[in-house]
Amino acid sequence: MLQKITQTADYLRGRMKTHPKVGIILGTGLGNLATQITERQEIPYEEIPNFPVSTVEGHSGKLIIGKLGGVDVLAMQGRFHFYEGYSMEKVTFPVRVMKFIGIETLFVSNASGGMNPEFEIGELMIITDHINLFPEHPLRGKNYEEFGPRFPDMHEVYDRELIRRAHEIADKHGIRVKDGVYVGTQGPTFETPAEYAYFRVIGGDAVGMSTVPETIVAHHMGMRVFGMSIITDLGVPGKIVEVSHEEVQEIGNKKQPLMTLIMTELIKTV
Repeated sequence: MLQKITQTADYLRGRMKTHPKVGIILGTGLGNLATQITERQEIPYEEIPNFPVSTVEGHSGKLIIGKLGGVDVLAMQGRFHFYEGYSMEKVTFPVRVMKFIGIETLFVSNASGGMNPEFEIGELMIITDHINLFPEHPLRGKNYEEFGPRFPDMHEVYDRELIRRAHEIADKHGIRVKDGVYVGTQGPTFETPAEYAYFRVIGGDAVGMSTVPETIVAHHMGMRVFGMSIITDLGVPGKIVEVSHEEVQEIGNKKQPLMTLIMTELIKTV
């Protein structure tokens, strides 16, 4: 794995015209942020050695390198999910590569189902912590000292200073945001009412099928992480309705401008 990551990082460094310190995974809620990246350079995933290719509707597959608000950034337009059949090594491979090419801070977004009774559909949630319920851990297996320690501390995975700044930005623009704990599950099924109730009991505010593996690996490698979720459906008793992937995308698209504004202004402070 170390050899593959080094090979991929060397390839990208040879093609990139800038040296960004900020990485972005453009999940649900941030897809249109890519259109605001200027002086852009695009590299399709299929051209990148050792890179997987995204198979999920609504997820493009390319790296975008350029400037966002005057800051050099590298954005993944399209992420990889465990439920697609990828190993955790493949799911988190791009994050490892990001670190090897110099990324120091990672911004992530997702769509999630809300269990907190105070939430409404379309709520924006800043992730303050997570609960990992994936059946395979992304750090399982041989540990390379080049990546990080064998047993990384996890008491502050999501950067508190970035969370504080995000609240300041949201307040300035009159954007309602909530804090919450994100529960990461394998998927691809949406949750049953009993599962929603269970996730709430164990401390979760929202649940989704991504973000946790990438965040663990980024933290393992010493990167700062900031994450946000769009609550696209509710698992609150009395508010549970049938949901489809298309509806999740539609709600995510409606809230993109607000999340994009917060993320863009936050990235300027890094």
